[in-house]
Amino acid sequence: MDAQGLPAIVTGGGSGLGAGAARALATAGAKVAVLDINKAAADAVAAEVGGVAFECDVSDAASGKAAVDAARDAHGPAAICVNCAGIGTPGRIVGRDGPMDLEQFARVININLIGTFNIMRLAAADMMMREPNGDGERGSVVNTASVAAYEGQVGQAAYSASKGGVVGMTLPAAREFARNGIRVLAIAPGLFATPMLMGLPENVQESLAQTLPFPSRFGTPDEYASLVMHMVSNPVLNGEVIRLDSAIRLAPT
Repeated sequence: MDAQGLPAIVTGGGSGLGAGAARALATAGAKVAVLDINKAAADAVAAEVGGVAFECDVSDAASGKAAVDAARDAHGPAAICVNCAGIGTPGRIVGRDGPMDLEQFARVININLIGTFNIMRLAAADMMMREPNGDGERGSVVNTASVAAYEGQVGQAAYSASKGGVVGMTLPAAREFARNGIRVLAIAPGLFATPMLMGLPENVQESLAQTLPFPSRFGTPDEYASLVMHMVSNPVLNGEVIRLDSAIRLAPT
């Protein structure tokens, strides 16, 4: 699928991986709608890429629908959806103060997993309205998982569960939407230079980078976006989760 002229939705597009994807899509000629809970950040990226911005809490049904409806009004029914919105709140299942607060676990699941599902379902409904291209394709969805879906560390039970859910729904979603000409894929990033990691002390960043076999540095949003663009453009890539991780395998702690 050639992104030129196609409407694209990017959640979490105000920073990090989402901003990288929004920039790459705009460079390829897509009409980008940047969705983010931080409206000011979304506005800044949208202004940079010549797109539009909408405040969106992906975990809320009404907020998600309002944002996708607004993106459709601005650019037409979505043909590309990239889901990057997420949080990484750490916490042990049973810590020094007792069991993890259930609301803390639920919040991570609600944003990372239910939020991804929420926008995917809305975007896919939009894609079904579109005329197929010569290959029969109407749209493509790229969700963001994590290597923690496979090797979650101590303190990542909520995060790993949420990202494992993203991995788990990739194939059934791709199978369901196949008859509509909609592809569904996911990327499982390793350690990337996002605000979450770059906010850590420099010595911690250096220590983390040394755990990466090669290259021994954090990935960049541009490198994440490069894989997004390949997924969008390659019509036979479907139902797959691709690790983007410099060959890292996370240690228990």
